[in-house]
Amino acid sequence: MALTLAVAQCNPVAGDLAGNARSIVVAARSAHAHGVRLLLMAEGALAGAPLHDLAHRPAFARACVNQVQELAAELASLSGLVTVLFHPSPDATHGKKGGDPSTGLGMLSVLQDGQCMSHRLADAPLVLVEVEGLRIGVLPEHALNVAGCTAARDAGVQLVAVAGRTPYRMGVVCAREQALAAWAQRCGLPCISAHLVGGHDERVYDGASFAVQASGVLAGRAPQFSEALWMVQAQAADGPLNLHASSTVAVGEPDGEVGRAPYAQPFNHAEVWQALVLGTRDYVRKSGFRDVILGLSGGMDSALVLALAVDAMGSQQVRTVMMPTVHTAAMSLDDAHEMAQRLGVRHDVVAVDSLCRAFEETLAPLFAGRGADVTEENIQARVRGNLLMALSNKWGAMVLATGNKSELSTGYCTLYGDMAGGFAPLKDVLKTQVYALANWRNDHDPFGTGASPIPTRIITRPPSAELRPDQTDQDSLPPYDVLDAIVAGYMENDASVRQLLDSGLPADAVQQVVRLIRINEYKRQQAAPGICISRRAYGCDWRYPLVNRFADGAQDACGAIRKNGMDP
Repeated sequence: MALTLAVAQCNPVAGDLAGNARSIVVAARSAHAHGVRLLLMAEGALAGAPLHDLAHRPAFARACVNQVQELAAELASLSGLVTVLFHPSPDATHGKKGGDPSTGLGMLSVLQDGQCMSHRLADAPLVLVEVEGLRIGVLPEHALNVAGCTAARDAGVQLVAVAGRTPYRMGVVCAREQALAAWAQRCGLPCISAHLVGGHDERVYDGASFAVQASGVLAGRAPQFSEALWMVQAQAADGPLNLHASSTVAVGEPDGEVGRAPYAQPFNHAEVWQALVLGTRDYVRKSGFRDVILGLSGGMDSALVLALAVDAMGSQQVRTVMMPTVHTAAMSLDDAHEMAQRLGVRHDVVAVDSLCRAFEETLAPLFAGRGADVTEENIQARVRGNLLMALSNKWGAMVLATGNKSELSTGYCTLYGDMAGGFAPLKDVLKTQVYALANWRNDHDPFGTGASPIPTRIITRPPSAELRPDQTDQDSLPPYDVLDAIVAGYMENDASVRQLLDSGLPADAVQQVVRLIRINEYKRQQAAPGICISRRAYGCDWRYPLVNRFADGAQDACGAIRKNGMDP
């Protein structure tokens, strides 16, 4: 016998129960028309994800249950179709961890022929569903452990259906497929795993639902970064069920090239670009905006954000503003204008020298006796941020901040200046990765918005904030390949200072960067949200004390190396 199963890769909005339910109904009707008998949803398909403390509100959990009852009635006409949903539970303990499916205190509801059978995951993470004579064990992704394996075997299930909840990270496809393949081999059972798609606050869910045979061999993978109804055939044979699906590839196939740096993660340019574009588009649109605006400086970061914005929103929904001062090079003006023309976006130039002078003249009596310093540089950045926010108010367009992870790590950014904005697409993208993506985007046009959008000179010229004469980023920061290796090691991978030094990184740079990471937490906690793509991102993964004097041994370790003449 054969059974047709399907995964609905939905793109929900957190809290939009009615809208998300409509998407589920559309998927269910299509699945039923194609002969599907079991429709599996990822965690969050109804309630949205991530829910954070919204999951702890009893009223929200009750609304979820009511919506599930309405869904059951709506799907009653789809005879023979079994639909599986995970959602918060109103019976879970109120307060911390209450009601969130990912904590094990949520509910799994099975809808069939107008009936709804709900199960509290705290009672039993594995729920048995029988479909056309096949015993299927349904469980959330967090229950893929030894206990879950034992429960599945003891229950005599023939197929395991997993409701996934893993957001996108570089290398996540490889990691989750390898993990489920090993689990399936341990249990001796085939598995199918469902995943969400879409941008949700700082998280991006990439879809790529997949199925593995009992042997651990990958049976197939659904499309990545797109909504889909993905179907799998389960056929009875001698021994375990055999699964047949499209897009068959090697299990755990690496989804990127691994860099040479000791702490590098797999970096697949096309995949990361898709994640950044989808995350930006969904955050803007789900927030109720149609248009975006950004300050275009003629530099690398704002150029990449512009290319991202046009791929995400379309050229008619993107506006750029150049705000030069006396320190702005003519090539910056020319390059920004050329890029705006290449992508067909509206581009305005607003000189801000007079505004900066007005600030300085107003403050002159209070600054008496003190020479010019970084204060005047910050005034320039804050004037620009103020103008962008005013234009956002007037035009109803969301401001995209253009800073990258390297700058945010070291505090090489100005509060209420270039950090101003509603969303920061490059917040988790290191500067070296910014350049890699820029070169990749110039060689590829994945959304048909224009080939080679970034003028070559923007990529090749030394990066500069242009806040004082002849300024470059490397005046005050280590070379970006060194800086990024330290950030990747220390912040993303918890490497100690000693490990960083042992890997060959310069002692002075390690000491400087570790100190800058520590003292600039106050900036990061006021930064705009941005897309998480790395193993650890600021915002959704990292939160340190604002007042923090733990130096992590940086000064002692680096000093000892220099004293012994071992500084590389």
